[in-house]
Amino acid sequence: MVTPDLFTPFQMGAVPLPNRIVMAALTRCRAGAGNVPTSLNALYYSQRASAGLIIAEATQVSPQGVGYPRTPGIYSDAQVAGWQQVTTAVHQAGGRIFLQLWHVGRLSHPLLQEQGQLPVAPSAIAATGHVTLADGSQHPYVTPRPLETEEIAQLILDFRKGAENARRAGFDGIELHAAFGYLFDQFLQDNSNHRTDLYGGSLENRARFLLEVTEAVIGVWGAGRVGIKLSPSNTYHNMADSDPIRTFSYVVEQLNHFPLSHLQIMETGESDLRHGGTLIPTAIFRPLYRGNLMVNGGYDYEKANQVLARQGADLVSFGRLFIANPDLPQRFAQGSQLNPVDRSTYYTEGPKGYIDYPTLNPTKAAAAFGA
Repeated sequence: MVTPDLFTPFQMGAVPLPNRIVMAALTRCRAGAGNVPTSLNALYYSQRASAGLIIAEATQVSPQGVGYPRTPGIYSDAQVAGWQQVTTAVHQAGGRIFLQLWHVGRLSHPLLQEQGQLPVAPSAIAATGHVTLADGSQHPYVTPRPLETEEIAQLILDFRKGAENARRAGFDGIELHAAFGYLFDQFLQDNSNHRTDLYGGSLENRARFLLEVTEAVIGVWGAGRVGIKLSPSNTYHNMADSDPIRTFSYVVEQLNHFPLSHLQIMETGESDLRHGGTLIPTAIFRPLYRGNLMVNGGYDYEKANQVLARQGADLVSFGRLFIANPDLPQRFAQGSQLNPVDRSTYYTEGPKGYIDYPTLNPTKAAAAFGA
């Protein structure tokens, strides 16, 4: 049996990948007016098409789901057309691209809502911290409005419509963003979900929303083109659970009932541990999940190959390294020096720190290594 490494091809559900180097979803706040992707976004993603798979940035499925300025949506015809520019550019460069579907839940603000409404959440529990608007002003999170039981059906339809629009836009699949304290995570964890209906209380009830949306979007995409991202150890947005190992083990086991393309697990970071997070090794979930497992969390070339070689994961996604290195697979293969990342341009406007990172071979970077 051949020991897999980052350059071993992989069949991820219905999508064949030429390598196991995945570009993680990365919020960059570069969408245009109306939260519509532009030609700038198309160039950014096409520059990185040598990844085995690109997971495009978190994208809200409705105006209610907006939590940050200049983040793209997938609920209007203009947004679909904008994303079509992106998928066309990536496919012309030989790449494969999924869209990450998103709703921030309580991590919004009336100033980000179309008519100044309160953000919605499982329960009326505010997150700590603040939102930052396009003008740089910061505003504390407000106490959200708890969703009525009958409203949840509409949220499921919003995700289904987002999945349909992603197909119209030419994506190869989708990923549900169930991590980092956003809406799905708010339902899953018991510090943010104090409901007493079918979507709260028991572990089975708290997982119901995610599982119902999963079923709905697979109904759109079919087998092997829907993934899910979880962050069991995350403390971001003051998330916590009274028994996170039990909670996320249950969720992972339930996901075996669906023909997913992959399950991505965001692993523990130092900041999570500093803020009281529980170290939950991905090795706990590996034997529980029968599908394709993707990991993310500070991996470099050596560490990624090690986790693949010991079969601790099937795929590895990279975030910051792909921001600064559009040709990351080529640099890995050649052992080339990596560009340093400019953190000051993570969420700014325009091309600086977005499409201007140098490549080793600007004319061939997108065609390298199977892309």
